Amino acid sequence: MAFARQVLCLSAFLSLVHGRSELLRYSVAEERESGSVVANVAEDAGLAPAQLSARRARLASEDGRQHFRLERGTGRLVVAERLDREELCGQAATCTLPFELVLANPLQFFRVEVAVQDINDHSPVFPEEQVTFKILETSNPGSRFPLEGAQDLDIGSNSIQAYSISPENEYFSVFFGSHSDYEKYVELVLEKPLDREEQADMRFSLIAMDGGSPSRSGTMEIHIVVLDVNDNTPLFTQRVYIGKVLENAPEGSVVIRVVATDVDVGPNGDISYQFSQAVSQSDSTFVIDPVSGEIKLTKPLDFEAAEKYELSVRATDGGGLSAICKVLVEVVDVNDNAPELVVSSFSSPLPENALPGMVVALFNVKDRDSGANGKISCALEDQLAFSLHPAYKNYYELVTVSVLDREETARYILSVTAADAGSPPLTTTHTFTVDISDVNDNAPIFNQTSYTMYVHENNVPTVLVGAVSAADTDTGSNAKVTYSLLPAHPTEQPPCSCISVNSENGDVFVLRPLDYEQVKQIEVSVRASDAGSPPLSANVTVRLVVVHENDNVPLVLYPSQDSSPPSSELVPMSAEAGYLVTKVVAVDADSGQNSWLSYHLLRATDPGLFVVGAQSGEVRLRRPVTERDPMKQKLVVLVRDNGQPPLSATASLSALLLSDFSDVRLPHSSLATEDDGDSLTMYLIISLVFVSLLFLASMAAFVLRKMCKRNELKGGHMLYGAGNLQSGLADAAAAGTLPHPYCYEISLTTGSGNSEFKFLKPILPSLPPQHCTTGRVTDDEQVFPSGPITLEDVAPAHPGMLSAEQFNSL
Repeated sequence: MAFARQVLCLSAFLSLVHGRSELLRYSVAEERESGSVVANVAEDAGLAPAQLSARRARLASEDGRQHFRLERGTGRLVVAERLDREELCGQAATCTLPFELVLANPLQFFRVEVAVQDINDHSPVFPEEQVTFKILETSNPGSRFPLEGAQDLDIGSNSIQAYSISPENEYFSVFFGSHSDYEKYVELVLEKPLDREEQADMRFSLIAMDGGSPSRSGTMEIHIVVLDVNDNTPLFTQRVYIGKVLENAPEGSVVIRVVATDVDVGPNGDISYQFSQAVSQSDSTFVIDPVSGEIKLTKPLDFEAAEKYELSVRATDGGGLSAICKVLVEVVDVNDNAPELVVSSFSSPLPENALPGMVVALFNVKDRDSGANGKISCALEDQLAFSLHPAYKNYYELVTVSVLDREETARYILSVTAADAGSPPLTTTHTFTVDISDVNDNAPIFNQTSYTMYVHENNVPTVLVGAVSAADTDTGSNAKVTYSLLPAHPTEQPPCSCISVNSENGDVFVLRPLDYEQVKQIEVSVRASDAGSPPLSANVTVRLVVVHENDNVPLVLYPSQDSSPPSSELVPMSAEAGYLVTKVVAVDADSGQNSWLSYHLLRATDPGLFVVGAQSGEVRLRRPVTERDPMKQKLVVLVRDNGQPPLSATASLSALLLSDFSDVRLPHSSLATEDDGDSLTMYLIISLVFVSLLFLASMAAFVLRKMCKRNELKGGHMLYGAGNLQSGLADAAAAGTLPHPYCYEISLTTGSGNSEFKFLKPILPSLPPQHCTTGRVTDDEQVFPSGPITLEDVAPAHPGMLSAEQFNSL
């Protein structure tokens, strides 16, 4: 019944450590090259090779040495360094290297043991190259002389199996036997009586052979000196001496004393002691007094380095006879080693949303001392969030026991204390610093609810106009904020391409020059997103206001500056001071005071004859016209806005001073000739051409005046004259727009020698044509005259222009 209860308890324990304590056993021959395959540990553990890399599989051993290496790609266990069984395990019957295969996510362990198999890689070695025996010639056949056997570091069948003598002789043979399983001996056996007078000494070799394949051997030379009379060998009081010494014993302490006796007397009974076999671990650790046989310490002992020593002591009498005994020195452990804590796995930082029970660290504790001195207990200082759980053997797990909160505690300092059961106990403290990593649970927050930025129109490209800034209370990548543009409203098209925001620092740039006349304000949304997974974001509205600049030059609408040659204004010689010659009409695309225009007379043929209204642009006579004034007058009017700095344009126009409108038929070439020299011939030609038309011109003027008076009475059917046009355009210039009435003018130029009439272009060339009505026309409509324009559709726009009746009369 008791046995059955033990089996049940063992089964329960194994189920507790399920997934952590599976044992995988393998074997490998020593001296294998690095990289030699031992086994496929992934296949034996039921793991796919891909899991090894994903779960960060690795090997952990108690002594920290990595004799083997795990290939994560294939799951194979390979030799990491050359394995020397004798170096690792000495003469132990079995040599096993234990370690653990550790996997994470989730944490899992596999115990692995690899048995290192011995190969015949060492030859037998004798402690001395030559041994001399002094044997009495009276020795009887069958006498045995003990020999120091050869040492072979290999074990089992690879150890020493036989001895032989070479060359063979008739006097001696070798006997190889054992007193027990662990104590073997070699003796030289006398087969035939010696005769010193016949042969005083002899030499031969003792060969030790192991059982390996192929076999290895070692040789020692034996020198036999034949003596007389001394026929008793020393005899030890014990065949094996056993002594114990504390590992902290001081140098010079006596460990044990060996005693041998010899029944002979005199020199043959005098015995001296010496170590007969040079054992590497005791070469400099012990010394023997050759007279008393006391064995003393020569340097401090360390139980953890060697628990026992095996010595061979030879006692030799004065006649050369000797005997050998074994001395076993056992080192007694004292509590001189503090526990060691070896961390196999440690996870830091931990996410703040880690669940209770998550393994933070896996470590094992060990103590090089033995017994109670090596019994270890572990404790965790007061911590409410963490706890220690034993895993298996001397392994412990550090796990969480409550919910973590980075905002409350961002770092935990955990102290684990390992103490042994010695007297007094020794302790070791290991500190785990566990950082709590952030979880992306806070969205960025802008430092303003909205932003208003200003930029002057005609700005340079990529000008910096401001910056937005958002902060995230998270840390790390969760707090890294990047900025991007969005439409101001979800239903809008993608954001304006003229604005850009730096994704790193939130600087807002205007990428291209802006025109106040085209856009006065731009509104976009800027999104601030963190780098968390999933990312969190916040939006803010950015309003960009364009500041007006004086960047448009005044545009002269009338008189048109693109006609060639320009038309001339007709001025009667009888005109008085203040007579309206024409009106310069100009507009400015700017707004505000930048669009306020002023007019100035820049140049004139006779500057004293004309004056320009500074606000209206009306060109009037300053004084009456005289006969001395040149017939053709050229004027240049400067139109200047009120901006800073002001921009300006010029309007060139000409005026003809005529005593009679019949002079309008004069060819332009004649006038030019008159200006150059007033050629008499040209005057005669002009007179002949126009004399016949003088009457018709007078009649046409008369009819035209009558029609103008009648049209004025009709109101809505009358076309605006020159005075109305001038006042309307003046109002348009002041308001920045043109009136809707659209007038066509007909004029007879001085260059129309062939009586050809010209219809002037619309007064507002840059605007869509409109009917000459006072009604409003929507922006989407463009009304053009339908059909040809007749003289009845137009009215004289200037006193110097011909009416329809006058034209028909001509």
